Formats: sequence, C-alpha cells, structure tokens
Amino acid sequence: MNLVCFDFDGTITYDDSLLGFIAYVVGFKKFFKGVLKLSPILVGYKLKIISNNFARRALLTHFFKGMSEDKFARISYKYSATHIDDILIPKAMQKIKQYKENGDKVVIVSASLEDWLKPWCDKMDLGLLATKIERKNGVITGEILGKNCYAKEKVRRIKETFDLSKFDKIIAYGDSRGDKEMIEFADEGYYKFFNE
Repeated sequence: MNLVCFDFDGTITYDDSLLGFIAYVVGFKKFFKGVLKLSPILVGYKLKIISNNFARRALLTHFFKGMSEDKFARISYKYSATHIDDILIPKAMQKIKQYKENGDKVVIVSASLEDWLKPWCDKMDLGLLATKIERKNGVITGEILGKNCYAKEKVRRIKETFDLSKFDKIIAYGDSRGDKEMIEFADEGYYKFFNE
C-alpha cells in the first residue's frame, strides 16, 4: 500500500478555493474592496518579499475576524457542498480514483482551511491535513491555529500523522513553491502533473 499525498489548490483544482471561499462569504464587492486594501501585502507575497503565512493570516483576519464560529462552520459546509466539485480537474480525480481502487491511502495536504475541505474529503473518503483557523469564545479570530500547512509543515504533518514504515512508497503531487518539500520528500514526486 502506498501513501499518496495531493496538494489541493492548483493541483487537483482549476481555481484557488481560499479566494473563492472569501468571495462566496462576503460577496464580490467586499471581496474586491478587501483585496484592494490588502494589495501591498498580496503584491509583496507575489514578489516573495512577504511569506505565505503572513499573507494568509492577513486575508483571514481581514475577512473573518469576529465572525461567529457557528456561522463560519455553516458557510464552510455549504461552500464545500456547492462549489468544490465545480473547480476539480477531472484527470486529477480520475487519478485519485485509481489510487483508491488500488488500495492506497490517499490524503489531501493543503494550506487551505480544513473547514471547507473536510466535508468534501469525508464525502470522497480521503484523508486530510490542512490549515486550521483559530476560534476563541465562540468567534473566529482570523489567526492560524498552529502552523500554516505549507512547505516544510506539510512534511512535518505527514510524518506526525502516519507511520511511514507501513507504506511501500510515498507519492506526492503539487503545483507550487508550497509543495516543494513534500515533493522532494516523496519517493515519487510530481509537479504540475495535471496542468499540462
């Protein structure tokens, strides 16, 4: 049995689920207004001056700080049920299906929030390692709980969660800088495999 790790956004999807989720929750007008306000941070991230962790935290805090955790959970579940299937790459889903039919353990390893990924992963019978958003006193703080599931953290989570000696091989798929360490760690690594 192999352990097969797939990044989510851009690897098995055409679109970024975080940005899609934000636009879904706040509406396009507030989304574009917020992105404009955060543009120095987002440009800094694109230029690799600002870390993924800092940029992600800024987005989450700006749009979700103060929202009740119940409302956030309901919206996340609804987004998962109504939007994720629309952004999936069919070739990627076919590959996931093949691995599952082969008896392999398939897990999504993503910097996106587990709030909207978990319902979809549960439906698809896939494992999940993802970023968690902090909650305090029944509200969303916008801060990341623990570490962003990105770069080295992806490998750390995989090692922490699974007894790797039980698998014949570790196979990984990714599409960005945040997947580099996971791809290099794997016995078989594939970069932008479904984007050709």
